[in-house]
Amino acid sequence: MPLALFALAISAFGIGTTEFIINGLLPDLATDFGVTIPAAGLLVSGYALGVAVGGPPLTMLGGRLSRKTMLLALMVLFIAGNLLSALAPSYGVLMIGRVLAAFAHGAYFGVGSVVAADLVAPQKRASAIALMFTGLTLANVLGVPLGTWIGQAFGWRATFWVVVAIGVAGLAGVLALVPRQPRPSGGGLLRELAAFRSAGVWLALAMTVFGFAPVFAVITFIAPIMTGVGGFSPGAVPVVMAVFGVGLVAGNLIGGKLADRAVMPSIYGSVGLLTLLAVVVALVSSSQIAFIVTITLFGVAAFATVPPLQTRVLDAAAGAPTLASAANIGAFNLGNAIGSFAAGLTIDAGLGYTAPAWTAALLGLVGLGVAGVAGVQARRRLVPA
Repeated sequence: MPLALFALAISAFGIGTTEFIINGLLPDLATDFGVTIPAAGLLVSGYALGVAVGGPPLTMLGGRLSRKTMLLALMVLFIAGNLLSALAPSYGVLMIGRVLAAFAHGAYFGVGSVVAADLVAPQKRASAIALMFTGLTLANVLGVPLGTWIGQAFGWRATFWVVVAIGVAGLAGVLALVPRQPRPSGGGLLRELAAFRSAGVWLALAMTVFGFAPVFAVITFIAPIMTGVGGFSPGAVPVVMAVFGVGLVAGNLIGGKLADRAVMPSIYGSVGLLTLLAVVVALVSSSQIAFIVTITLFGVAAFATVPPLQTRVLDAAAGAPTLASAANIGAFNLGNAIGSFAAGLTIDAGLGYTAPAWTAALLGLVGLGVAGVAGVQARRRLVPA
C-alpha cells in the first residue's frame, strides 16, 4: 500500500481520539467548568452533530480546491479546533472548539476516502479505505485510553495538547506523502449535487444509517449492561472496551478485504452478523466470559461494515463521489445518534439494560431490509432496457 495511506491514517487517529476522548474526561470537565455531567455530555452530542451537519457544506465550499489542498485545510481546521479546546476559558468556548474539530472530521473522512481509493488499483479500493479508517479504530484501542490517562494525570487540557501534536504530525504527513491529485473537472459542485438525484445514493446513505446504528445502540450503554446485568466491576469496563477496540481494528481490515471481492454481499454479511450478535449480547449479558467473547465479535462485525458501506457510496455516486462520501460520514454519525437515542428510550421505558441489544437487533433488520432494496435497485440498473 502507498505510504500516503499511512499519512491519512495518522490524521484519522488524531480525529478518532478527539471524538471519543471526551467520554473519559467528563467528570473533570464538569468540575472545572461548574456544570452537570449531562451538560458536559452535550460536548459529545455537539461533536456528533457537527460531523453530521458540517461535513457536506464544508466539502462543497472546498470544491474548487484540489483534494490534497482540501485535506491540508481540514487538518489546519482540526488543529485550530483542538487548540481552542485546550485553551478554552469557558464551557461555551470549549463547545465551539469541539464543533470546529467536528466539521473537519466529517469532511476529512469524506475527501480522504476518495483520495485513498484513487491511490490504488480499482480492485483494492475498499482495502485502501479500510487502511485509512484503521487510524480511527486504533484511536479506540490506544488513543482514548492513553488520552484518558494523560487527562487524569496532568489535567484535561494536556490531552487536547497531545491531540494538537497528533494533528500537526498528520498535517506534515499529508503534505509530504499524499500526491497532488488534480481537481475533478466537468461540473464541479453542480455535478456533485447531481449525484443526489440517484436513488442508489440515497439507498446507500440509508444503508449506512441503519446498518451502523446497532453499534452505538449497544456501545453507548455497555457500562450499565456490564455492571447492572453482568456483575462486572466498574474497573472492568475500560478493559472490555479496549478488547472491543481490538475487534474494531480486525473487523475494519477484514471488511476491506471482503469488500474488494464483492461489495453488496459484504454488506449483507456484516450487517447480518452484527444483527445476530446483538441478539447474542442480549442473551449472554449475565455471563461474563460469554459476554466478553461476544462483544469482541460484535466489534469485529461493527467495523466490518465500514469499508463496504463507504465503498458502496463511492460506487453509487460514480464520477462525483466527494460530496456523497462526506454525506456518508454524516450518515454514520446519524446512525450513531439514532441507535443511542432509540436504545435510551427503551431503558427509560423500564425494559431493562438488555433492551439496547434488542433495539440494536431491530435496527439491524431495518438495515438489512434497506440493503435488500438497494441490491434489487442495483441489479435493475444493470439489466438492459
